[in-house]
Amino acid sequence: MSATSATTAFVLGGGGVLGAVEVGMLRALFERGIVPDLVLGTSIGALNGAMVARQPDATVIDKLTELWRGAGAPGGEVYGDSPLRTVRRAVSTGTHLWSAKPLRQALDDELDDLTFEDLPVRFQVCAASIERAAEHWFDSGRVVDAVVASAAVPGLLPPAKVGDEHFLDGGIVNSIPLGRAVQLGASRVFVLQVGRIDRPLDVPRRPWEVARVSFEIARRHRFNRELEELPASVEAHVLPARGTSARDDTLLGTRDFAGVQQRIDLTYEATAAYLDEHLGDP
Repeated sequence: MSATSATTAFVLGGGGVLGAVEVGMLRALFERGIVPDLVLGTSIGALNGAMVARQPDATVIDKLTELWRGAGAPGGEVYGDSPLRTVRRAVSTGTHLWSAKPLRQALDDELDDLTFEDLPVRFQVCAASIERAAEHWFDSGRVVDAVVASAAVPGLLPPAKVGDEHFLDGGIVNSIPLGRAVQLGASRVFVLQVGRIDRPLDVPRRPWEVARVSFEIARRHRFNRELEELPASVEAHVLPARGTSARDDTLLGTRDFAGVQQRIDLTYEATAAYLDEHLGDP
């Protein structure tokens, strides 16, 4: 099947602050004229994916970069709480450190009442249903509600209610939904991952490290299995992430937005080189 006739999917994985690297990948893809027929997003990939599905061309890059630069500013759009307020919330709720209100407000300001049906590109968002203990895919209704549900990181943000159901971060059940893209008919898949899948894991030495490492094993096992099981007819490209480190997996690292532009730029350069090598000259 030729590239022009292929059904092209962008799969945007989860990864919190590391999701900035996906902007660099998107820039390299769009500069090559590669546009999606299908966009799938999990967690922070759902946020980036929503922007792309609404505006599937290179003009979305400036908007995404602007959002990422402002995301962690004091009093900013997504994670602007003071440390004292964060501690007070953890004590009072017993379940989470951050309020979901800044994230929802930023999405409301940007996407308003946009629905999946309004989008020019097919878009789906993964979240974890609490009541059904199951992977759930949003593909209709209000986009903001789906993204907030997909990005509800356990312990950091509260569970999100959509209708009569409560949801947690989609990364719990399907962090990099490669297999879903194939199920939906994609014959060419570009995987936008945040750089964790190749990072060596250390044996945990503290209780909270046990949970993180356990999650990473589950996440990577599923993705690697789906990669190995790809049909021969499917062309898959796992794009390279740059500018990330093990520090990004710590609690302090989840709020460190200082290197956003550097991550975007380094990943753009690496992805552009990858595409040149594997797809030839534009």
